[in-house]
Amino acid sequence: MREIILTKKIENTAFKMNADFIGIADAACFENSEYTGNKPQDVMASVRSVIILGVGVPRGAFETLPEGRAEYTNTLMAATATLRIVAFQIAKLIEKEGYRATIVPTEGSEFGYWYANRETLKANLSIKYAAYHAGLGNFGMNHLLITKDYGPRVRMTAILTNAPLEKGEKDTLLPFINEKCSKCLKCIEICPAGAISRDGEIDRQKCAQYMFNVLGGLRCGLCVKVCPQ
Repeated sequence: MREIILTKKIENTAFKMNADFIGIADAACFENSEYTGNKPQDVMASVRSVIILGVGVPRGAFETLPEGRAEYTNTLMAATATLRIVAFQIAKLIEKEGYRATIVPTEGSEFGYWYANRETLKANLSIKYAAYHAGLGNFGMNHLLITKDYGPRVRMTAILTNAPLEKGEKDTLLPFINEKCSKCLKCIEICPAGAISRDGEIDRQKCAQYMFNVLGGLRCGLCVKVCPQ
């Protein structure tokens, strides 16, 4: 009963602070053999739950691409800043309940610090993978999470906690790859770096080189812009 009450408090706080969606994944999902990235257990040995917080990004930020990449990048940063404030308050709430919580880095590089692998752009751990196991969506050909209400036009952050929270049901998970993507392929056709292939693979080095060497660190966003979902 206590985990249900705390989960509801967290959800209510998130929505009051303008998060658009929230999900909770069992941290044990990162122990699956299919997952090959860094694990939350490497950071917090006692972790039990991964809380995913998200906001939808205004469509106007995508419609101006590619000319409006500076505006697009700034909008993404504003979304990230919003989520950090929400996550911080929820982390404080969790600790008042007697548990521990810490916030996962969202950006690859910021404020002079680097949180991700410079070549692959992979973060310390996959928030998208946690979001999938929380039932928030599944993956597109561009390796982005496709959510029901916002498609791939979202920003997310995550909180690691040892609090026992109510999780999404495992038997309600969507197929890992979004069924509509194999028939669409618009993201593959528009990718200026040629980083997305028809077999579902993505060349993260090509993506990184284009973003940093050609765009000077601005975000690209074209694969998100053309997604019809």
